[in-house]
Amino acid sequence: MQRGGKGLVRGVGAALAVLAVGVFLVTREVPAPPAAPGLTVAALLGTVEGGEQGYARALQPRAFHFPEDHGPHEEFRTEWWYWTGNLQTADGHAFGYQLTLFRNALAPTAPERASEWGTRQLYMGHFALSDIGAGRFHVFERFSRAALGLAGAQAQPFRVWLEDWEVKALGAGALPARLSVAAQGVALALELDEGKPPVLQGDRGLSQKGGPGKASYYYSLTRMPSRGTVTVQGRAYAVTGLSWMDREWSTSVLETSQIGWDWFSLQLSDGTELMYYQLRQSQGAQARLSAGSFVLPDGSAVQLKPDEGRLQVLDTWKSPRSGVTYPARWRLSVPSQQLELELTPAQADQELPVVVLYWEGAVTFTGTRAGQPVTGRGYVELTGYGDAPEASASRPP
Repeated sequence: MQRGGKGLVRGVGAALAVLAVGVFLVTREVPAPPAAPGLTVAALLGTVEGGEQGYARALQPRAFHFPEDHGPHEEFRTEWWYWTGNLQTADGHAFGYQLTLFRNALAPTAPERASEWGTRQLYMGHFALSDIGAGRFHVFERFSRAALGLAGAQAQPFRVWLEDWEVKALGAGALPARLSVAAQGVALALELDEGKPPVLQGDRGLSQKGGPGKASYYYSLTRMPSRGTVTVQGRAYAVTGLSWMDREWSTSVLETSQIGWDWFSLQLSDGTELMYYQLRQSQGAQARLSAGSFVLPDGSAVQLKPDEGRLQVLDTWKSPRSGVTYPARWRLSVPSQQLELELTPAQADQELPVVVLYWEGAVTFTGTRAGQPVTGRGYVELTGYGDAPEASASRPP
């Protein structure tokens, strides 16, 4: 998708073309042909002429209610349920995973159609498994309309699904929940406990990315004990680990000058967590409203101001598939929390050659907090690099 109104038309058209042939899956384990041009995050989440009319806007802080807010917010144009995690077997075979289920409204009101296929909601799913022990990366993408039970979300009992990809509550509340996803011989079945309570990001849950209305409602579950099974090509692995859940909904988030972000979710060995994102301008510069939060062992959170995080790129990686260059090693510091970390991807190639090209992968890190050594694992998401000058991911001299 390209920025602007025409870009939205092209993007929606591309998505509907996929729906016309049913479910689209892509898996990658070895170098593939160059990725085809697709949609961009900037157009999907940015300003579109006339594209915001009729939708609700994230304009000011609101009260959050659980479990209701685990469910859908269809008065907004876009939202997602996002899980990542680092898992391992008893003998140390490591995996990382990502499951994201997106809801995108095609119109602010329901169409007047007699057909049971009629809907204004389109669901998209991304499932990626980093088999770090084997050095392989598996990626799957799926689309469906929210009609005839094919896809949807509900708050009570909590469930969000895209055909047989689903996360659903195991009891009366939203958590614990069971995550189940499978495609082409790769499967993940996990039980997720709540761990710490939800963290409201930004200003009481209002995450401001730009001017008025350029914001989302955003909360996170930052340390979810996880256990279950990873299956790869017929072999099942019993795994345990930690997961992270992000929830955001909005109508328009990015300014026209913003092209993407570098986003970090990190779980430290001392029981703390760090969420930090750095928005990027079209020429690669850091945007003014980059921010994050630091979560203490008791679950309380300290919101970080835009100038509190310092991110330095130490190395880069160029995709042999798309030709896009991404950051590949970082130094991240938060002086107010006496935090200094150096992060490295668990494996270099964790690029998703899906309809919106981006890099999302497991990372490990070492560093110090208040002078004491810490280690940990986490996830990093890099968007917009396929649409930016290559210098935006360059290593500083």
